Amino acid sequence: MGKPTGFMEVKRAENPYRSEAERLCDFRDLHLSLPADARRAQASRCMNCGVPFCQSDFGCPLHNLIPEWNDLLYRGREREALERLLQTAPFPEFTGRVCPALCEKACNLESDALTNRDNELYLIEAGFANGWIQPRIPRTRTGKRVAVVGSGPSGLAAADLLNRLGHEVTVIERADRPGGLLMYGIPNMKLPKEIVERRVRLMEAEGVRFVLNAEADPGALAEYDAVLLCGGAKKPRALNVENAGAKGVHFAVDYLTAATKAVLSGGEPAVTAKQKHVVVVGGGDTGNDCVGTALRQGCNSVVQLEMMPAPPTERTPVNPWPEWPRTLRTDYGQLEAIHRQGGDPRTYETTVKRIIADAAGGITAVETVRLKGFDPIPGTEQTLPCGLLLIAAGFVGCETATAERFNVALSPRGAMMPPDGSHRIRDSLFSAGDMRTGQSLVVRALADGRAAAMEVHEYLKG
Repeated sequence: MGKPTGFMEVKRAENPYRSEAERLCDFRDLHLSLPADARRAQASRCMNCGVPFCQSDFGCPLHNLIPEWNDLLYRGREREALERLLQTAPFPEFTGRVCPALCEKACNLESDALTNRDNELYLIEAGFANGWIQPRIPRTRTGKRVAVVGSGPSGLAAADLLNRLGHEVTVIERADRPGGLLMYGIPNMKLPKEIVERRVRLMEAEGVRFVLNAEADPGALAEYDAVLLCGGAKKPRALNVENAGAKGVHFAVDYLTAATKAVLSGGEPAVTAKQKHVVVVGGGDTGNDCVGTALRQGCNSVVQLEMMPAPPTERTPVNPWPEWPRTLRTDYGQLEAIHRQGGDPRTYETTVKRIIADAAGGITAVETVRLKGFDPIPGTEQTLPCGLLLIAAGFVGCETATAERFNVALSPRGAMMPPDGSHRIRDSLFSAGDMRTGQSLVVRALADGRAAAMEVHEYLKG
């Protein structure tokens, strides 16, 4: 490596958050950026590891060549670093913002790991700013036509690679904008939507065609040489409690979609937390996004319920490095709630026992109960005022209507996983991303989309 002692001389420094007081007033990007010299200094911390776990299965589903482009970044050879990054990473502008950075948790420096996510974001943004990112149009076309159903992470990644391989690609999206989860499932402050739109415009310039506001019809798709289903795992886990259908009870994905549409249009959201007491069921990333969104919309209060116990603050013996650390994290939304409300919004080992509604059918409160394992503890009930209940309890697979329309049997997890573990369901029909694997990370969906694209390519070659 260029600076073998860099990790001893330079302290880890991430892109800082804007202050809570500032960022709670808007839906703009959460982070500030460090200058170029600071970014190169961070890249100098990459050690000459004998085994770089950052690019292993533990660290990166895309198997990014992290030590190589960190070294080039440190040396100031930014364009070459970007070229090396783009060999494996289709959309660093997405993973550089929303990936949980598995590579950093697998770094040999452990808790003092490199800032790989910020480094890759710097490289791709430098590429766009300096005009290094230009449409890469295939020199020849195969004459084969592929339909990609769904424009989320796996769909975009598959379409991108299939197009580069020379096939004519059409992406079919039911929403009014491309991007799927990237557009409507992740809030604007976490992934600004102009970043998604910039990539879509680039893909269009490279020859990918997008068809919006359209449902995929198997009959109409018969004219394509291959069809790749990338519809995601969109079937949310519901609450099986009294008054679950009350007004003011919404799934997190619907709430976040309404919020993003309002940000893009400049209007009022169809579902708002303004001047309401908000309860979020679910302690994961989506629940945290709901907390941050509700605070920006001007809620009166927000509480986040988690069924599981609070994670430990440090790794346990059964969770060794380089595995992902199952430890307590306080994310941006929770930090903002602490700033606004003076305390952590999370309550562990607690769930909703029943929903209390008024005569008009609108939610007014929730009754919660403490849990031991998954069993309610009698006598621990508590009533919380609630005008908006957001269910962020995960997903239970892809939509059954899509499976029925394409005559695909679902796995026990509600996914379109072929029995042999491949991406090919039958004949010219394939699946990829969360629709195939079940709910997972954006970076894993990108990797699965690219793997599916290669299977489709081999099929089309005959």
